Amino acid sequence: MIVYGISTCDTTKKAIKALERAGHAVSFRDVRSDPMTSAEIDRLVTEFGDRLINKQSTTYRGFSDFLRVSDPEAQIAAQPSVMKRPVIEHEGKFWLGWDAPVQTALGV
Repeated sequence: MIVYGISTCDTTKKAIKALERAGHAVSFRDVRSDPMTSAEIDRLVTEFGDRLINKQSTTYRGFSDFLRVSDPEAQIAAQPSVMKRPVIEHEGKFWLGWDAPVQTALGV
């Protein structure tokens, strides 16, 4: 299981702890210090579309007009922290966020 996020994100930290308590072997990928490749970004955008972008974040609100109207791939490549977190990859499937349906699906 891979959890994508940033190390300072409280939601990502909660998700990792809960997943580990539930018996999952979790590998964490900090997308700021270890940026995703364009192929990885494309795969996530294909899965989630523009839902992958956290439009409520201070990062997004600080975007230039040009970047704000750019595609999600360009936004994440420019500022990985604009990605909604966490993104969880497990057994070939992806989940976005850490709400009750995601927790239930992952057995937490």
